[in-house]
Amino acid sequence: MKPTIEIIVSPTGDISIDALGFTGADCEKATHYLEEALGVIKARARKPEYHQRQRSKQQQRIGS
Repeated sequence: MKPTIEIIVSPTGDISIDALGFTGADCEKATHYLEEALGVIKARARKPEYHQRQRSKQQQRIGS
């Protein structure tokens, strides 16, 4: 899944931000600027993806 930030505005004016397709703390890094721009955070819920480790690719080249 391609990382996406979803912003939901309820009829009462409450705003929620949902970070989809992120793992680890990348979701908080990606939404930090929005949280600061929108004001006070009432609640934060961390999904299971937050606790997943990021996958990193490592390549090794032997000889040339």
